[in-house]
Amino acid sequence: AHKNAFAAAIFDNPPTRQEIETALHEAGLPMPTGNVMDVLNDLAQSLSPGDFRQTVDKITLYKLSDSSPLSEEDIAACAPSSTEADIDDILMVVADARADQIGPVLRKLQAQGVNAVSLCIGAMRHFRSLHRVACDTTGRPNVWGPNKDRIIGQARRWGPAKLETALTVLTDTDLKLRSAGQNAPAMALVERAFIRLAMLGSR
Repeated sequence: AHKNAFAAAIFDNPPTRQEIETALHEAGLPMPTGNVMDVLNDLAQSLSPGDFRQTVDKITLYKLSDSSPLSEEDIAACAPSSTEADIDDILMVVADARADQIGPVLRKLQAQGVNAVSLCIGAMRHFRSLHRVACDTTGRPNVWGPNKDRIIGQARRWGPAKLETALTVLTDTDLKLRSAGQNAPAMALVERAFIRLAMLGSR
C-alpha cells in the first residue's frame, strides 16, 4: 500500500425524517401522523438504509388493498424481528441496570455477528424512546411491542434528566466508533458505555 494511504470505516447513516417522508411518498403510502411517524423514525434509526427500504416495500404490499391510515400495528407486522430481537435483549439488560449481565450477553451477540455500531444505534433508539415516554404528559405514552410495560417502567425509573445523560453518553460513543482515528476495539467501547449506563440507571 502507498505510504500515505489510510483506511477509514464507512458507515451508512440512518435516514433523516425528510428521507423517510420521501421513501413513503415514492412508495405511494399516505403520510403517517404524530406518534406513528415517531415509531417509523425509531425503526429507521435501528436498521441499515437497505433494510429500511425493504421494510417500506413490505409495508406497501401489506397495505395494498387497505386504505386505512398507516398504524403502529402495520409497522410492527412488517418490521424485521431476528437480529432486532437479539439486540433488544442487551438493551433491556442495560435499561434495567443489570450491569453484571452486560458482558455475557454482548459476547453472545458478538458471536452471532452483531457489530458495535448496530448496538450503539439500537441503544440510541431505545433510550430516545424511553425519553419520549418519560416526557409524556398525556398519561397514555405511545409504546408498542411485547416489551411495552417494561419500557414504561424503565422510563419512569430513569426520568428525563438521567435519560438525557444516557443519550449524551451514547452520542459520544457513536462519534468515537465512527472516528477514523479510533484505535480501541469497537465492542470494548460499547461495553464500557453500556456498563456506565447501567450504573447510572441503578442510582
